[in-house]
Amino acid sequence: MTDKTLTRMDLSDAVHTQVGLSRNESAELVESVLQHMSDALVEGEQVKISSFGTFSTRDKAARVGRNPKTGEEVPIHPRRVLTFRPSHLMKDKVAAGNKS
Repeated sequence: MTDKTLTRMDLSDAVHTQVGLSRNESAELVESVLQHMSDALVEGEQVKISSFGTFSTRDKAARVGRNPKTGEEVPIHPRRVLTFRPSHLMKDKVAAGNKS
């Protein structure tokens, strides 16, 4: 595995290079897309990106957990979690990348 991480700057550089927008416009575009995605998720909507995957939120109920070190029972409060389900195309692409 590599330690490379794709950042917002990398995305805006790719938009700048491939679309031809200025660096500032590219950064604003990336920020706008990410903001729209996060706003939709906060509202409980799904975010589907064709050939990539689906982001959604899920409510998890309260439960009793256990501290693995001490064995002490600890209450885990109800919460919302973010989930991602990759598309079949993305799964296949990643699997093909693992073979090389």
